Amino acid sequence: MSKRYTVVLAAGQGTRMKSKLYKVMHPVMGKPMVGHVVDAAHAVKMDQVVTVTGVGAETVQDYLGDKSSYVLQEEQLGTAHAVKQAASILKDKEGTTLVICGDTPLLTAKTLTGLVDFHENEGAKATVLTAHADNPFGYGRVIRSNDDAVVKIVEQKDASKEEAAVQEINTGTYCFDNKALFEALEKVKNENVQGEYYLPDVIEILKNQEELVAAFQLENMDEALGVNDRVALAQAHQSMKERINEQHMRNGVSIIDPANTYIESDVKIGQDTVIEPGVYLKGNTVIGEGVLIGAHSVIVDSTIGNSVKIISSTIEESIMGDGSDIGPNSHLRPQTILKESVHIGNFVEVKKATIGKHTKIGHLTYVGDAELGENINVGCGTVFVNYDGKNKHKIDIGDNSFIGCNTNLIAPVTVEKNTYIAAGSTITDTVPENALAIARARQTIKEGYFTKMPQKD
Repeated sequence: MSKRYTVVLAAGQGTRMKSKLYKVMHPVMGKPMVGHVVDAAHAVKMDQVVTVTGVGAETVQDYLGDKSSYVLQEEQLGTAHAVKQAASILKDKEGTTLVICGDTPLLTAKTLTGLVDFHENEGAKATVLTAHADNPFGYGRVIRSNDDAVVKIVEQKDASKEEAAVQEINTGTYCFDNKALFEALEKVKNENVQGEYYLPDVIEILKNQEELVAAFQLENMDEALGVNDRVALAQAHQSMKERINEQHMRNGVSIIDPANTYIESDVKIGQDTVIEPGVYLKGNTVIGEGVLIGAHSVIVDSTIGNSVKIISSTIEESIMGDGSDIGPNSHLRPQTILKESVHIGNFVEVKKATIGKHTKIGHLTYVGDAELGENINVGCGTVFVNYDGKNKHKIDIGDNSFIGCNTNLIAPVTVEKNTYIAAGSTITDTVPENALAIARARQTIKEGYFTKMPQKD
């Protein structure tokens, strides 16, 4: 198989987005548009990806890292001029070059594979990815001859009345023989309304050289969506959401209301998991098998074990072990680890803490900067007082301990295993193993006190 290369066009400023964020870095279901494009290209087994950047180049490079090489288009003079910037890396190489725009996040690896394979099997010098559009306004038109061969591509602003009526449109994605591409780029002129160097002009140049130019038509026009403004960005979100949800359902996940369930592109979910309406799964989250994710839960960059139950709660950068449960209305903040069969009830917040097996934290409790052992019961209203106004301090609770309701644990402090803390206590010193700690004032009764107080009308 010949070598394969990709040039990603990501230099456009995206002024119609009306945003300070570089256009191709706008996310679609959790991943920047250019990330979707580069990942799809790599799925076609590319030998090298070259990304053409412009304004905001550092942002793109920081995100993509070593997934790509980079060239800079300092002045935006058109798509042909953009591709030409990659000459220093690709010009003299043999093989096939895929050219794709960084703002077309819906193009799939399956489509790109089909395009490249078709191009190579046809022995074409260029192949255009086309689509049928009921309303082709704004797209370049693919003009064919009487024998159905591709003759040229005409941009909207340069199209005649007859050409503008054509409904086969250019998606802006192409395959080229690499050497033929860079030779033809030297011949592209800017004699058009915009005064720019158009990449589609390469097609006409190759045709005039009597080279074979082919066309590969998309089955689904939606894939060709180019995101140039916030309206198109919302359309891309919707299409990507539907695609992701369908894939998970076909893989054995039950999504009760797909229209109101949001699963970002890198999330992984095991079979027989049930997802209720209003759930949002983000980032690099991994969900096990047989999990119930209740309505309106949000999970971010977290690992959820098997047979876990999550009810209307938020989980961020945390781990929930097999058989654990949480909610409703609780929050796991970053660096929280729940071991197997841990119970976190309602209105509990846990941050940077490890909770041992079978420990229960029922409700209305804050646990921060702590390590709890196994088989612990933490009563209602307990507060792990971990912050002294300047620094955070750690609290350790041993196995089999019982923390009574409304306890304040003042860090740093250790509660050893097999201990009891009486309700309402404020613990400032170590509680030794097998002990009972009572740290509260004794109740005092003042008889007749009410009668001595000034009476109010």
